[in-house]
Amino acid sequence: MNVLILNGHEPYPRSPGDLNRHMTGVARDILTGLGHAVQVVETVKPYDIDAEVDRHVWADRLIVQSPVNWMGFSWSFKKYIDVVYLAGMDGRLSKGDGRSRSAPERQYGTGGHMGGKQYMLSLTFNAPAAAFDDPGQVLMRGRTVDDLFLPAHMTFGYLGMTALETFSCHDVIKNPRIGEDLERFRAHITRLFG
Repeated sequence: MNVLILNGHEPYPRSPGDLNRHMTGVARDILTGLGHAVQVVETVKPYDIDAEVDRHVWADRLIVQSPVNWMGFSWSFKKYIDVVYLAGMDGRLSKGDGRSRSAPERQYGTGGHMGGKQYMLSLTFNAPAAAFDDPGQVLMRGRTVDDLFLPAHMTFGYLGMTALETFSCHDVIKNPRIGEDLERFRAHITRLFG
């Protein structure tokens, strides 16, 4: 299968992107070892918008490798989504929102042309894992990682894609367990793409 990996890291002095770059490389190496064709894009680098739309058309599966910055994607990755997916509304990724004047019963968000394709979020957090799935937590109030990333899931769903199981690393700055995270990541990629 064809797999597109998007590395959405935005470098900062305290977070230069080493972990997300390494995880992107680990995924690429596992996937090519399994016989898949892989393309990698670092969304902070210059890109040709139409070529990026064509990469999405080419891909059977998409992996988004991204840090979580202020409870969402980095601004450069969000910009990538904004400009690439808007350009793909020419019919390559989607043709409208699914409604039409002649068929008003059609539902909003059903115009995507990416049906049969899947995506996976792989996220790195400084937030501890215990902050999620626990109603006693003040900030997240029992919400999951996927709840936090509902807008991303809806964006890919708008294009017609379906989700694979999300992967997340936690406490990557204050209490890192990178070796354990990478072991879990390798198993996750192998299970979903093997």
